[in-house]
Amino acid sequence: MKHHRTTLTFNIPARMDLVNITPEVEAALRESGIQEGICLVNAMHITASVFINDDEPGLHADYKRWLEHLAPFDQSPERYRHNRTGEDNADAHLKRQVMGREVVVAVTKGKLDFGPWEQIFYGEFDGRRAKRVLIKIIGD
Repeated sequence: MKHHRTTLTFNIPARMDLVNITPEVEAALRESGIQEGICLVNAMHITASVFINDDEPGLHADYKRWLEHLAPFDQSPERYRHNRTGEDNADAHLKRQVMGREVVVAVTKGKLDFGPWEQIFYGEFDGRRAKRVLIKIIGD
């Protein structure tokens, strides 16, 4: 069994954004040479997410509005106890929890074995600094 590991680095200037990382994951898969196996993609930070969905701008706007409704950005320590530690990103932790940490995709015949319209996204909820995403591919 072979394995391949690589990381992507993002420095998103906005506090919240969604980035399609499917091309980068596909490039890592090609580089690995693995034809059959699994591909794990995970955010290596507790205020970011990796998830699978459709690459449709209206849906992305809906996600942002919905997440902001669920956990609005608010720097004050009155809304979020976490912000009493000197941080201002409690909302980002909550958004990440909703959107998830990672995805696992089957690899079949050297390709990501997606359903219709599926793409992999990096979700940033506390931008303005460098963060990493891990890609780990295991198989033959």
